Amino acid sequence: MKLRIVYDNEAKGSLKSDWGFSCLIEADNSKILFDTGASGDILSYNMKQLELKRESIDAIALSHEHWDHVGGLDAVLHPEVEVYLPRSFSSELKKRIAKQVAKVIEVSGPGDITPGVHTTGELGLMTKEQSLVLETEGGVVVLTGCAHPGLKNIVDAATYFGDVYCVIGGFHGFDKLELLRGIKKIIPCHCTARKKEIMAMYPEKVEWCGAGAVIEL
Repeated sequence: MKLRIVYDNEAKGSLKSDWGFSCLIEADNSKILFDTGASGDILSYNMKQLELKRESIDAIALSHEHWDHVGGLDAVLHPEVEVYLPRSFSSELKKRIAKQVAKVIEVSGPGDITPGVHTTGELGLMTKEQSLVLETEGGVVVLTGCAHPGLKNIVDAATYFGDVYCVIGGFHGFDKLELLRGIKKIIPCHCTARKKEIMAMYPEKVEWCGAGAVIEL
């Protein structure tokens, strides 16, 4: 399984950085895009640089309904794609998406997207959000959008699918950094408030995240 960061606050090479997040999961014969960043133009530009075509995306999973995660959505919707989104999304956005895609799947509890790729289901109270859980030989990998429900709560929910060995994505205001001690690989992205502290505390575990990064799992 391979992940490619398509959209992030940081970028390398010719890719553009911007406030937001998007990550492509390549699992077996399927491609799943997790979140779509803030700008369709920047998302499209970065995808072109990475030689990714929107028609090659089999499914799109949206973590939560904030502009920096759904703003680029129209740039990747196509008639064959399935969209997985939290049930709490606004009816207006659900209807707009449904007109353009093969199927909209509303997520509430934990479930499967494709073999080896799962959703935690909706978590949180104020801002409801889904995270993805990826099965690998070394354990499960947690992929977050912003982690508004709290990174610990998300990781705890992910253990439903197995032992967590890696966390990737936005950690938001997570500050219980000692709780990361048992995680073997840490890749903080996008809206991670204590990114520098995490990198300093766990230099042997942390990997850089930014548009253009490729993560082999």
